[in-house]
Amino acid sequence: MMNFLLKCSHIIDGMNGRIGRALIWLILLATLISTVNAITRKFFNLSSNAFLEIQWYLFAAVFLLGAGYAFLRNVHVRVDVLAQKFSAKTRNVVDIVGITLFVLPLCYCMISFAWPVVMQAIHSGESSANAGGLVRWPAYILVPAGFTLLALQACSELIKRLAFVLDCGPDPLAPSEPEIQALPAEHPSVNDAFMPSHTTYPPHVPDAPANHKEGT
Repeated sequence: MMNFLLKCSHIIDGMNGRIGRALIWLILLATLISTVNAITRKFFNLSSNAFLEIQWYLFAAVFLLGAGYAFLRNVHVRVDVLAQKFSAKTRNVVDIVGITLFVLPLCYCMISFAWPVVMQAIHSGESSANAGGLVRWPAYILVPAGFTLLALQACSELIKRLAFVLDCGPDPLAPSEPEIQALPAEHPSVNDAFMPSHTTYPPHVPDAPANHKEGT
């Protein structure tokens, strides 16, 4: 049973991995649209609300559709100060509890609340109130789509953590080989976290004593 679940997890990881890498091009597209819009407005006195709104749509797509990819790469916000004190199995148990009690219920609520709004916008043909603006449903549908991808990735991460706790798989929270090679020879302390690793500071040298006393 666990082998089947791990295969499903591998499929989900591959899907979100491809989606995450594809989203990089949306950032480039948004940058190009912003550049063209700025040039036409500056030199030709031409502008369009559609150019502005499509940048918002692209940013929303990157943010929402990339949430599952961020979970896959383990780059979401984590309280490392506490997590580093736990054992590997304890960290995975904490993640299992968090995924089960928080992530999956949140995804369910967001999908349930957003889907009726999407359907209403499609049926009504809702569009932007700005002149020349875009229809709204492509932006609205990003919410249930993004949280669906996040929920799928949460299930994948849950499977991998359960497999590790049951001694059926590797630690999903262990750093990958590229991450290990990127670490310095000695792990920096908390006080050195905001200092460049290559920066050196000379030791403190006390002031030299006076060679002679002033005459009285």
